[in-house]
Amino acid sequence: MSTKHRLPYLDALRVAAFALLIPYHVGMYYVSWDWHVKSAAASSLLEPFMLLTSPWRLGLLFLIAGAACQSLYAKRGGARGFLRERSSRLLLPLLFGMAVIVVPQAYFEVQTKAPQLLPGDGGYLDFWLAYLQGGNYCRGDDCMVVPTWNHLWFLPYLWLYAVLLGPLLARLQQVRERRLPRWAWLLLPALPLIAFRLVLMPFFPSTHDLVGDFYNHAQYGYLFARGWASRTPLAEGLWAAAQRARWLLLALALLAWALIAVYFQAYAGDQPPPEPLRQCMRVLWALLSWWAIAAACGWAQQLMPREHPWLHWLSGAVFCLYILHQSVIVVLTQWLAPLGLPWGLEALLLIALTGLICVGAYALLRHVPGLRMLLGIGGMRTEAGRAAEGRVMA
Repeated sequence: MSTKHRLPYLDALRVAAFALLIPYHVGMYYVSWDWHVKSAAASSLLEPFMLLTSPWRLGLLFLIAGAACQSLYAKRGGARGFLRERSSRLLLPLLFGMAVIVVPQAYFEVQTKAPQLLPGDGGYLDFWLAYLQGGNYCRGDDCMVVPTWNHLWFLPYLWLYAVLLGPLLARLQQVRERRLPRWAWLLLPALPLIAFRLVLMPFFPSTHDLVGDFYNHAQYGYLFARGWASRTPLAEGLWAAAQRARWLLLALALLAWALIAVYFQAYAGDQPPPEPLRQCMRVLWALLSWWAIAAACGWAQQLMPREHPWLHWLSGAVFCLYILHQSVIVVLTQWLAPLGLPWGLEALLLIALTGLICVGAYALLRHVPGLRMLLGIGGMRTEAGRAAEGRVMA
């Protein structure tokens, strides 16, 4: 697979993966799982549908990012240029996001869960000033440490993998990967994910705090490396195998999701599942992660073989939309809640309004030079070039 030509299906994968974030995070407002703010109508009704994407959507993003970073490393002339580009591209939006964009999420979380902890008169500006000074907001053992990165955790994790794994993978990319038979692509790449799920996850559950998040580092670092390897001239098997087996991969992923959804529903109460069954479901979760990721890779190639002008534009918008979307959702939930709308109608409004506001913000802010870099928007003259390279937000 050449790294010098634009790959429109990588852009399509990135746009599709981030498009899932808005309905998923809107869904988090309505399910029983913990989140920053919660609807009065929250229940377990949507949880089976949330499980359809939660095992794999973030892993897909890290695989795409690894594929994109492989060509970027060569373009930047090696480790030094690559590190400089990754740091400015990822860390500046992270710092700005933590100081400005994420603040409404933290404010409304405290206001709705523990308003007595709000500083001063409880207003937003008083909270913002206290937030920037740092501290803890605790309800019993549940503490929120500020400043926080919330949904922006993806950026420091990606920066870490790029900086630590990039130079190593660049040295190894000339090693020929053993050619796998077609069936092997269904199972062998999932074996590390299965091992991580069985061995690490029970002891190191997901925290997104960077330090000590060993299960997430193992699975996401592996998928980043797998994506990087897939773009080297000596390791083209993933993309071809995924495209050939796309129907089978889709069927396997849907079957695994159905079994996992039934399992979660059956043991939603206080009764714990039998330990052998729990272990089997962990294996199935890892298999679902790989099957869904590989299916997405196969279908993207099938459905997006050529360039499209709208894909260029959306590809340039994705990073900005990612930075903005969750804060927009949280703010909109507080604005819509007093209207007392049926939760289904409210959810559709949240999805539509979040998409419109984020796209509109990108269309306006891309013309403001001082904000472009802080919101992950490249210079106006380079946006087409970035899209032509097939780069990921990353």
